[in-house]
Order: sequence, then C-alpha cells, then structure tokens
Amino acid sequence: MTLIGMLHHRKDPKTVIKSYAYAAVAKAEGATFFYFSPGKVNFANSTIKGQVYENGKWVEKTMPFPDVIYNAGSPEKLNKSKDIIQKLKDKIPFTTHSIGNKWNVQKRLNDAKEFSNYLIPSEIIKSSDSFFKYIAAFDKVVFKPIDGRKGKGIYFITKKSNGFQVQTDSNSRFYTTQQLTNLIKDKVKTGIYILQPYITSVTESGQVFDFRLHVQKNGEGNWVITTIYPRIAPMGSIIANINNGGYTIYLEPFLEQEFKDEAFNIKRTLEHFALSLAKHLDELQMVLYDEIIDEIGIDVGLDKNHKIWIYEVNWRPGCPPAFYLELDVVTNSIRYAMYLAKNQQTIKAKIRQLKREKNKEQRELPIIAITGSAGKTTSKAFLASILSKKWNVFESKDYWNTTDHTKKHKELIDSSHEAVVLEYGMAYPGIITEHCKIIKPNISIVTNIGLAHVGNFNSDIRGVAHAKSELIHGMDQQGLLIVNKDDANSRYLETDRFNGKILTVGIKSAADYRAYDVKYAQEGMEFKMRLQGKVIQLYIPILGEHHVYNALNAIAVADQLGFSPMDIKAGLIFKKPPRRLTIYNLKNNITVIDDTVHSHPQGVRAAIDVLSNIGRNRSIAIIGQMRELGDLREAEYRKVAEYVLSKKVDYLITYGFRTDEISNHAKAKGFSSQRVHHFTDKNKLHDLLSKIVRNNDTILVKGASKTNMFETVKFLEKKYG
Repeated sequence: MTLIGMLHHRKDPKTVIKSYAYAAVAKAEGATFFYFSPGKVNFANSTIKGQVYENGKWVEKTMPFPDVIYNAGSPEKLNKSKDIIQKLKDKIPFTTHSIGNKWNVQKRLNDAKEFSNYLIPSEIIKSSDSFFKYIAAFDKVVFKPIDGRKGKGIYFITKKSNGFQVQTDSNSRFYTTQQLTNLIKDKVKTGIYILQPYITSVTESGQVFDFRLHVQKNGEGNWVITTIYPRIAPMGSIIANINNGGYTIYLEPFLEQEFKDEAFNIKRTLEHFALSLAKHLDELQMVLYDEIIDEIGIDVGLDKNHKIWIYEVNWRPGCPPAFYLELDVVTNSIRYAMYLAKNQQTIKAKIRQLKREKNKEQRELPIIAITGSAGKTTSKAFLASILSKKWNVFESKDYWNTTDHTKKHKELIDSSHEAVVLEYGMAYPGIITEHCKIIKPNISIVTNIGLAHVGNFNSDIRGVAHAKSELIHGMDQQGLLIVNKDDANSRYLETDRFNGKILTVGIKSAADYRAYDVKYAQEGMEFKMRLQGKVIQLYIPILGEHHVYNALNAIAVADQLGFSPMDIKAGLIFKKPPRRLTIYNLKNNITVIDDTVHSHPQGVRAAIDVLSNIGRNRSIAIIGQMRELGDLREAEYRKVAEYVLSKKVDYLITYGFRTDEISNHAKAKGFSSQRVHHFTDKNKLHDLLSKIVRNNDTILVKGASKTNMFETVKFLEKKYG
C-alpha cells in the first residue's frame, strides 16, 4: 500500500480545506495518507509526527517516511524550512516542483525555441528610461510584477498624444509623462517588473477574456486535460482573473457563441497546445533539473487572428472555480502520487535517456584526443572524470594509446556516449595521422613537447613537435585546441594553418586558463584560478606541479563545454591512474613514491620535485633507464644528476643499462660517493635498500614500465608494509 504524505507549512490540517479531499480520495484509491509540516520530521529515525484522518477527525500518529510527498504548502513560507525539505527531496520523490516565476518560465521557453513564437516579447524594467524606450515601440503595454499572483499589481498603459492612460483592473486615470516616470521609479524600487506589449482577447460584447488550460498527470504518468475554461472580465475591466471579479462559463457554449464555425477547431487547438506545452515544460525540467512536474495552469489569449499567446504558466494552479472539478483534480493528484512512488527507476531512466537525446540534438559529440610527451593519461583521466558528472563518457583505458587501440575504441563507441576522451600516443612520424584517420577529434590537447622518443627523431626536439602537430593537422580544422603556454618547446607546434580556436594553459605565464598560488597539500596539490568570472580554490589528489597543468587541460575543455565550476571541482577528485606518483605509507613512517610507468628527463625532474617537497626526513631517489633519448642521452643524464644534487637528495641509486652516467656525474659534481650507487642486478639493489632504509625515510622509485621498476616498489611494500 502506497504511503502518501502531504507537506504543508500550516501545522493544523483543519485549516487546509483540501486536506480532507485528499485524505478521502487516497482512502478510496487504496493508499494511506497523512498530513505533516516540516517541524514534525525526525531524520534520526526516519519518522514523521503526522495527522491521519480517522472517523471524522484528525489524529496525530508517528508515521514512517512516506513513499511519496505531495507538496501543498506556500513556497515562500516553506522556504523557512528549505534545509529540511531538501533533505526530504534527497530521500523521497516529490510530486510537485517549481518551474520558476513568470520570467524564468519565459526565458526557459525562449531558450528552448520550440514554443518561443507563442511568447509575448518581454523585458525586465530597471529604470524609467528603459521603460520609455520600450513603450516607444508599442501603443499599449502591460507593466506587471515578475512574481505577481491573481492579477494583482498589473498596469495596462496606453500611449496618448499628450500623456498616458493607465488602467489597473477597472480603475483608469490619465498620467503625464512625469507622473508615469514617478510611478515606474517607485515600482522598480520595490521589486522586479516586466513590460510586455498588450495583446487583447475581446468578446463580441467588448469584454476581455482569456483561457485557463489546466493539465495534470494521471495514474499512468501521462499528461491529461483536467479542464479548459474561459475567464471573462466584468464590463469595463481588463483583468479576467477570477479573483478580480472575472467569471467563467462552460467552454463549448462560449466558443460556439464567439467563434461560430471555428469553435471545434479552436477547442482542438487549445487541447493540443495544452498537452504539448505541458510535455515540453516537463522535459525541460528533466533536462535542466532532473525533476518532473505534475500539474500546471496555462493562461493564454487569442488575438484577432486566433493566434495563441502565452500570458502566464503557473506551476501549482488552484482548483477550477466551477464545474465541480475539485475531486477530479484531487483524484489525478493521488493517482499520480501512487504512480510516482512505484516507478522511480523507470522515471530516472527516462530522464537519463531524455538528457542524452537533448544533448545530442543540441551539440556535436565532443571527441577529445590528447597527445604530448608527458601528461596524456592524467589529463585524460581528469577530463573524463569531470565530464562524467553529467554525461555518459567513453574513456580509453589507461595507456591504451596505440593505433591498434584506437581501432578497438572505434568499435566500442556507440550512440549512448555523450563524449569521447582518447589518448593518442606516438613514437615515430605518421602515427598520430593514422590515429586521426581512424577517429577524427574535434577537440585536441597537446600537453607539452618533451624528450620522450626524441632519439627516433634524429635527437631533434623540433622533429617531436612536428610529429605531435599531426594531431593539429588531422583534427577538425574548426575545432578547439589546447596548448601549454609555459612549455618552451610548444612554440614549435604547427598552428599557423589551424582555423579553429586555440586556448592556452599555464602557471608561470599569462594564459587563458592560469593557475596560481600552487601549493603542496595532503597527498595532492592546491591552486587558485579565475573561472567563469570568479576566483575559485581547487584541489587535485595527485602530487606535483606538473599535474596542475594536466588539471588545467581538463578544466579548459570542460569549461568550453559548459560545465559549471562546481562540476569541475567535483570532477577533479578523480580516480588516479595507477603507478603515477602513487604514495604508499608504510610502517615506521616510511613513505614510498611509485612512479614506474614512464621515464624521461622532464618526468624524472618532476618526480624529484615531489620527493623534495614531501620528504620529511632522509630522501632516497632510485632512478631507472630513460629510453629513446638518442644522441641527447648523455647530456640529459648529466642534467638529471645535477638536478638531484640541487634538490639535496640524501641517496641516489641508479638502475639499468648506462644509467651509471647519472651516478658518475653526480659524484663528479660533489655527491658523496658513499651515498651514490649503481646496479644492473635488481636483487643487489634490494639488498642495499635493506641495509640503508631507516624510519621516516621517503623513497622515490622512478622508471619506465619496461624496466620493471615496479618490482622494487613491491619489494619495499612487502618488507616495510
């Protein structure tokens, strides 16, 4: 049995007349119903002190959390308890959600385009100057509060040769320009007002009228018309609202009287319009807010050409004032509440599907390819994490960056994906061109141009840049390209013929996306940046300033794709790629830094920076072979030795073929020979570690995966874990 709770700001249900109808209909429909106010909710034990209608009176009972909540109170008064209500919404489906005020609804419909041609042009008036600029284009205008209700506070203003005729309800008076100026100034000081051209619907007898289209969802979750009825203003008045003296009659006799042979067509047009607009607003609510709506009242007029104009859309209309439809409204509400309680998974799936469809309608599928000498995988992981906050993202597996992998990815990407994030690796010329032929990206990131694989390019960094530029040449030439402003070698990238948008990231240089106040934090980095006009503080759960660049790459793309700062901030808390500066906290306060995937001079220096910054006591650097440096190997090995020396590392251990060039140069530059060691036998390396490692030491293990340096990490973890 479905348990329905009616939420209201009033504590006593006897003061809420409709609560009796809801209790009676719920019982008739086989549901259990109770009434409650926010102060009666107990989150500690998931109960509510509610009022149950039994034997002709309301009885207080402690009830479990309901299956569904019908939100019946005043939004303004319930706002005092917004924290309680939000916590309830997080746990329990609500039947009713606000679609916003008049201006928000109009903007939403205008942005969505489908119903924009039914909207009366509107403008928020902030000064008398803007008012007079607007009224200059129209002879008659409506000036009204953005949150007005029941026809209150509406001014109908007609321009005359010597001033203005101003009418409120049935009262009319003449205003001079100065008097109207003073009126406008007084009103805009007290609230937000909008101005619209005045479109009138008038009966043959000269009475102003409009139509109320009242639609609801039924017990199957489908939109149905509860009623459509005309609202007719008293003679001399221009406000048809029932609360201002307007009255109503049955629809069909009214249409036959006023529109004769067109009556049937107009009735069908109004019905179709009501259901279509309700469905459209419902879908917009799903896409924008992950919510659904269940009932709206649409006020429309017909001009002399029988064109429909939307006056207002009310998200919680009152019951129709005639025709004995009160129970029809309540019955639909109760049946829909029962449907909502039982079909949450179906509804959530519908929302997800609709969002996918809308995203695909509105934008090209973002296909993002990332290349560079370092940072590809981490940039990819950051970006995929952010995008997945809203979208279903296809992300290539860690280190799957060969052309064979890209061929596999092409087979795996399907219509459910809303973004694609790929890593394009290369070791020789022509490889990235092949990647782009398989999957052509429209967004590209070049993280940097470094010495990885430089030996395959005649030891010339410009050859590496030329090969990386294949991504720029092979992508959509009107797309988006992200490059590193701080990377000196990125100046060799071939961007001259690229016709798309180029954005830069940086820390040290002025860039489109620039981080500053970069600091080491608890197992990560903190930094600030200006994003969407505001300075925000960000954190990434991975060590090293170089990873801030990787985060900036992802931030730039996500921002360009419309993600909010909050989405970006949440997405940066990502799943870190394995063995990328992974921290192991072992016994006796021993720390091991595992960076055993790739190794090149730039990455080695970045890892040593991390060792230097987080080491609490002694620091030990274990550095493996760097491959494919070609003729630059010896010079780069010497630079690494000097960098280790500058960071005051306590022990330097090199491992692998010809890495003694690093250790020998370190000794030649003054590093104590007793604290420098070289091995080609891993077992002997591990024997040394068993002898020299002490409590509180920090140990960096840095090497390419092909040298199996991870075995040293496993040894340390087993011995000291």
